[in-house]
Amino acid sequence: MKRIFLTFLLLGSGLMHAQTVNQEIEQENGKTFLLGKINLEGLQSEPYNSWFSSNYSSYAVDETLVKVFKPALDGYHVKLFLGTWCGDSKREVPRFLKILEAANFPMENLDIVALDRRSGKVKTSPTGEERGLNIIRVPTMLFYKNGKEVNRIVESPIETLEEDMAQILNGQSYTPNYATISKTK
Repeated sequence: MKRIFLTFLLLGSGLMHAQTVNQEIEQENGKTFLLGKINLEGLQSEPYNSWFSSNYSSYAVDETLVKVFKPALDGYHVKLFLGTWCGDSKREVPRFLKILEAANFPMENLDIVALDRRSGKVKTSPTGEERGLNIIRVPTMLFYKNGKEVNRIVESPIETLEEDMAQILNGQSYTPNYATISKTK
């Protein structure tokens, strides 16, 4: 009996901490944005699909550069922080996801977190995935190897997404945009 109770207790606590995927927030002005953990289905739903699909389909991936970093991408985990309300995210995120797809990146190794835009909650998520990561601009794409951050692309690439990824994934020197800005709270 004790074992059954413990099982239910553990399952129940896990469900209480589970977060809704693709949570949508409606602001007082009627505009919506995604918040917290999201997936491709969230980005492909309306009203986000209007910018996601057009930016995804219009982007021509540099296949030559993808071949340069594709072998190095093995074993990486990527965390992508964005704002579905942010112009830079609307431009760069569809491109970034198309590049990962072209590189056959296993999407189970990708975490996508949409951040808040409301006053007092700007660039935060409901379960705090951004805490301690110095997320000051979106999108921010963090590349992890063996559980440690290797580098990141912040807001926009220095050259192109493919060139910046090739530098990061092949261990070359790379300094992201806004590297000297620190978040103050």
